[in-house]
Parts: sequence; structure tokens; C-alpha cells
Amino acid sequence: MTDLKVLISREEIAKRVSEMGAEITRDFKGQSIIFVGVLKGAAIFLSDLARHVRLDATFDFIGVSSYGNRPSPQKELKDGWDSTGEVKLTKDVDQSMQDKNVIVVEDILDTGLTLTYLRKVLLAHQPRTLRIAALLDKPSRRKLPLEGDYVGFKIPDEFVVGYGLDYAEKYRNLPDICVVPRQ
Repeated sequence: MTDLKVLISREEIAKRVSEMGAEITRDFKGQSIIFVGVLKGAAIFLSDLARHVRLDATFDFIGVSSYGNRPSPQKELKDGWDSTGEVKLTKDVDQSMQDKNVIVVEDILDTGLTLTYLRKVLLAHQPRTLRIAALLDKPSRRKLPLEGDYVGFKIPDEFVVGYGLDYAEKYRNLPDICVVPRQ
């Protein structure tokens, strides 16, 4: 798959992630925060974002899976895929979120199904505040009304990989966000 096209360069990502870190630092001045990264896709974004936040900050991770009859990667690339909307928690956070400032860090805000579910799960932990930081936002696919508090880039309805996002577990390590051509 060598015909990937760069949608957002590593330089653009670095600049925007730095700006997002400054926004979070400003919004939570003098407070501590917990970043909760959504596995696996948000790991790279979380690492870079956290380095740009000038506050006392810790990490935790949460894992989810979406259910539905997922097609083969090739068919998903060609025709797309929508889960049934059923989301299952595969890994909960390890530390207490009660009365803490929590920022959920996600690679992409797409249909809103996963983040709506995670929001409900994390609100049950009774945080002081709960915000969403998403590197990418694909509003054209939204099924539930949900917006990110900190958003890197709004993108068109394209299949993207890189900077943590994958295609059949490949391409997560690409430094740019790339479009995989639909066949």
C-alpha cells in the first residue's frame, strides 16, 4: 500500500498539538489533570500532547471495542463500516477519577458512538470535570450529537492512517496522517 496520500503533515500535527497543549494549560491553570488515552489509537497523540501541557498531569488508559459484523479490511476500506452502536469496555481506568480533572484523549471523533459511551462510563467515576481532546474530527459521520472540547483537525470522510490510526493494525507508526485510497 504505497499509494498513501498525506492529508496532514507531521509539521502541521506538531504545531496543532502544541497549540492544543497550550489551550489545556490555560484552561486548567494551577490545577492537575489526568489524561485518559483510548487504546490503541490515541497513544502517540497522548504522548505528544502531554509533553506540551505545562501542568501536573498523569496518564491512564481505557479500552473499548465496537460490535457488529466487521468486514475484511479490504471490504471495509472499499465500502466503509458502521458498528451496530454496541460498545464494550475492554479495559477500565486504573486510578480514581473522583473529583479530578479528566481529559479523554482520542485519535478520531467519528460517529460519536464510542465517545458517548466512554463519557457515560467516565462520568460514573465522578470526575470534577470531563473534557474530550480528539486529534481528528469527522463530523460528516456523526450519529450522536457530540463535540470535542479540544480538536486538532476537522477532516473529510476519508479512511485515514498514521500517527496512531491503523489499517488492519498497520501504519500506526507513520508520522503523518495519510489517506488510504478507496478501491
